[in-house]
Amino acid sequence: MRCFAETFALKLALTPLLILGASLAGRRWGDAIGGWLVGLPLTSAPVCFFLALEQGASFAAAAASGCLSGATAEAGFCVGYSLAAQRLGWAAALLTGTLGFLAVAIPLQAAAPPPWVLALTACAALAATLRVLPRPGAVAAVLRVPRWDLPARMIVATGVVLGVTALAPIIGGRPSGLAATYPVFAAVLAAFSHRSRGAGAAVQVLRGLLVGLFAFVGFFAALAASLTHLTLAAAFVAAAFVALAIQGGSLQLMRRRLWPSR
Repeated sequence: MRCFAETFALKLALTPLLILGASLAGRRWGDAIGGWLVGLPLTSAPVCFFLALEQGASFAAAAASGCLSGATAEAGFCVGYSLAAQRLGWAAALLTGTLGFLAVAIPLQAAAPPPWVLALTACAALAATLRVLPRPGAVAAVLRVPRWDLPARMIVATGVVLGVTALAPIIGGRPSGLAATYPVFAAVLAAFSHRSRGAGAAVQVLRGLLVGLFAFVGFFAALAASLTHLTLAAAFVAAAFVALAIQGGSLQLMRRRLWPSR
């Protein structure tokens, strides 16, 4: 009971703080940086951490493999949303993106390849999607963000973590990791930007997400490989180091090649 109370308190405290920091940074530096930041495993990493505490390292390693499947599925979301956004509104584009996510996620979940195959597949899918995504057009000026925006993001993030970890013993490790990777925050950012500033702003968010997801793949590839061989703390530290190294490189790539200087 004490362990449950402690992990529940961590979920309530850690998840909204992570999302708050990412959201504020995204507001400061723009749509692309906002998408890039939510490419980090801000929700799925806490989910795997709590699963390791509650269900054990082997279960969390399976969830990490599910997260790798989810990274490829997020590329499907980006393709679906961005293509639909060229002609449709944000709601239809969001639905199309979700269908794209499911179309990729379900076959990968059924096939259940090993983590190294999933990692290579995810990197190939992200690189290919960056090439096929339409270039963003003109983006309207930033509008004033409503007061409820930040609290809503924090509440949704915490709800995802609580929901997935509660269902984990029922649905299993891989489905738990896959469910945790649905791009809730990228979807919120893209839809809000699309509605208020046009399809170009939404595509900027999704391009940033795709670049940020390379660090996501590195994190969960390292985690899946190390969880059953290292202590919990060491495995997460090693995975975080890999993710931060990739994220630093991806930021330089994003600045030099994907977005012209303003």
